[in-house]
Amino acid sequence: MNNKKNTVNKIELGIGEALLVIDIQRDFLPGGHLAVADGEQVVPVMNEYIDCFIRRQLPVFATRDWHPKNHYSFIRQGGIWPEHCVADSSGAEFANNLYLPAEVCIISKGEKADTDGYSGFNNPALKQQLEALNVSRLFIGGLATDYCVLNTVCDALDLNYRVFLLTDAMRAVNRHERDGERAVKKMLLKGAIPISFEMIK
Repeated sequence: MNNKKNTVNKIELGIGEALLVIDIQRDFLPGGHLAVADGEQVVPVMNEYIDCFIRRQLPVFATRDWHPKNHYSFIRQGGIWPEHCVADSSGAEFANNLYLPAEVCIISKGEKADTDGYSGFNNPALKQQLEALNVSRLFIGGLATDYCVLNTVCDALDLNYRVFLLTDAMRAVNRHERDGERAVKKMLLKGAIPISFEMIK
């Protein structure tokens, strides 16, 4: 993009910043009930971001879908998705090789049968904890670009956080062709700043 406010060269992490790791769960990885193409590729990259934040003692939040078995989005309930990330199921577990030390705060979402839970901010605890930590800048990536990442980023921007979009640590479902591309365009037009790991000092 040519918009200067949406470009950045190098970023020095500091106080007031937090990392949001969105839904890197087994059901969204190869072999899962709602596998995202190449979803496993985000794990090693996201691990680098997590390690970078943890070493600097900056907050890290990991969201997860945590659905009841009768969630309205499931096909057998009339929804569009196969049953996935049912609370306490193996598919709802985080990816086996995702680096989640004890300091990482887990945020569950989509816990009610009648709410989608796409955005991490659907759980009020996320905003409350970010406010308690005086966070103003968020680094967001994960799965999937066109649903949970998109909705979390848009909510964050609506709440006046400055958002850095981790373009190297997210993948799209692409339920419809090029949904991921459209989602990225929407997030950037709304004010998200695209970055990759090598841009962090």
